[in-house]
Amino acid sequence: MSNESSIIPKVWSFANILRDDGVSYGDYLEQLTYLLFLKMVDEFAEPPYNRKITVPEGCDWESLKKERGAALEARYNKTLKELSKAKGTLGQIFTKSQNKIQDPAKLYKIIDMVDKEKWSMMGTDLKGKIYEGLLEKNAEDTKSGAGQYFTPRALIQTMVACVQPEPMKTIIDPACGTGGFFLAAYDYIISNYGLDREQKEFLKNKTFYGNEIVANTRRLCLMNMFLHNIGEIDGETFISSADALIADEGKRYDYVLANPPFGKKSSMTITNEEGEQEKEDLVYNRQDFWVTTSNKQLNFLQHIRTLLKETGEAAVVLPDNVLFEGGAGETVRKELLKSTELHTILRLPTGIFYRPGVKANVLFFDNKPGAKSPWTKEIWFYDYRTNVHHTLKKEPMTFNDLEDFIQCYNPTNRYERKETWSETNPEGRWRKFTYEEIIERDKTSLDIFWLKDKSLEDLDNLPDPDILANEIIENIEAGLDSFKEIMAILNGDSDVE
Repeated sequence: MSNESSIIPKVWSFANILRDDGVSYGDYLEQLTYLLFLKMVDEFAEPPYNRKITVPEGCDWESLKKERGAALEARYNKTLKELSKAKGTLGQIFTKSQNKIQDPAKLYKIIDMVDKEKWSMMGTDLKGKIYEGLLEKNAEDTKSGAGQYFTPRALIQTMVACVQPEPMKTIIDPACGTGGFFLAAYDYIISNYGLDREQKEFLKNKTFYGNEIVANTRRLCLMNMFLHNIGEIDGETFISSADALIADEGKRYDYVLANPPFGKKSSMTITNEEGEQEKEDLVYNRQDFWVTTSNKQLNFLQHIRTLLKETGEAAVVLPDNVLFEGGAGETVRKELLKSTELHTILRLPTGIFYRPGVKANVLFFDNKPGAKSPWTKEIWFYDYRTNVHHTLKKEPMTFNDLEDFIQCYNPTNRYERKETWSETNPEGRWRKFTYEEIIERDKTSLDIFWLKDKSLEDLDNLPDPDILANEIIENIEAGLDSFKEIMAILNGDSDVE
């Protein structure tokens, strides 16, 4: 069996070879997912597993690997078509599957590479490392737009380190992308608890739930989970293809960890009687929501609160507009402060997401039972944006960069916190504001800053030119998005709360 030093370069080399033929990382990743899954189904049918996994006749690994040339291409196309009709995880992996490798000789080489490895016996860490590496490379391909489904892993690990998920509890991500929050929570639980047999079984099959409406992203998530030993190859899928916002399905969870999709509006493409396509804003009429709006992030925030058990905890990445927008935004903020304990907001820097111009925050809140007085007494803010400069490649944000925030957050006892900001230390990044101070702010705005931007004062300490250029681009793109929203309102194309 190959070790890490030989298998990873081998898997990567094919991505580069196919790229010369116009096959993107995403397409390669997709094809590799199909082939890996088929090979592992074949391995699990043999000792010591002896699992009987039903695959349509002629669509198994042995039938595929013995073909060559045009016959291989035909067999592969037929296999993808047949398996897309299967039930459970198998069907979800192959939903809407297509062959993107037009050269049968290259397809055979990938099949041969996959065939030479015993993937079921390979360490979870190695399989996961290979696949996560491909996912990250795919996210860097800006043309494909795959980056919107990939949250920076350093940020995910930080959120999980603060929430500290426990065994025998459920976790949901209603916009799960490729499954980054699931993997980080899984790793945290495995690393911090000595699990007995019942706890291990619960972690594998009953802990994680999610929604992902994009078929290709959902398949990558399922494969990512499976390679990390989450779920069963012949079990029911725990990732729903339904739009999470459409309805409250009634189930409640211990934790919500999520980074809902960027972009304020929810819309669907409809075809009118003349056959022309046009976009229509989606407004979700739900009894459990505090307010009706087509603002996607405000809907996700309301939905996430609904998903929580009475003792549930949430950590959610949300853009700045959720903190300051009036109308529906103000209503949602006020209700959130009343019905949950919104205790922490981490203000994130620009330059960390694959979509430029994003200004985002992490909101940490605990659900609470109904009460007369608001549950939120004070909110602690950590400003990791002012005077912070990151880029995706040259200066990426790392877990170490956020360690000071984790210390300030104090996960072991967050009721024992100390501000680093004071009148004598105005550069402290950690500061609290009381409920009374916040409720008095215009529109109950949570868009709070207090640090001075040094680049406005000290021209000798400007960041590197490429970082400055990146920030200028991000600001221009963010400004353009704002202008587009204003134009949409002026044209009567948007709901005005």
